[in-house]
Amino acid sequence: MSDETDDRTAAEQGIRATYTETESERRLAFEVTDDAAAARPGATATIAQNIEGYAMLKVRPTADGDELERYYGFDMALDHAAELLGVAPHDLPVPTAADDMGM
Repeated sequence: MSDETDDRTAAEQGIRATYTETESERRLAFEVTDDAAAARPGATATIAQNIEGYAMLKVRPTADGDELERYYGFDMALDHAAELLGVAPHDLPVPTAADDMGM
């Protein structure tokens, strides 16, 4: 069950997700906050998309980190982010504001 605090943040099983927007990007950042939830305590991953919301999704180790890979689909980007965190993709909480990324 998700412990969603507002439409831009969500937390579940020791993973915190935060959705933000910059001048040029929409960003969904994940952080492992509890070592019981994942194999990689303290690990982070970010999925970024252009502000218009129609370009490929970029997966990075951090919000401002180097791009690791690009994906057309949100599910594929979530899979890669989960791999970086050491969790299953279905364990990643997604805040309401980020539901339409990759659409």
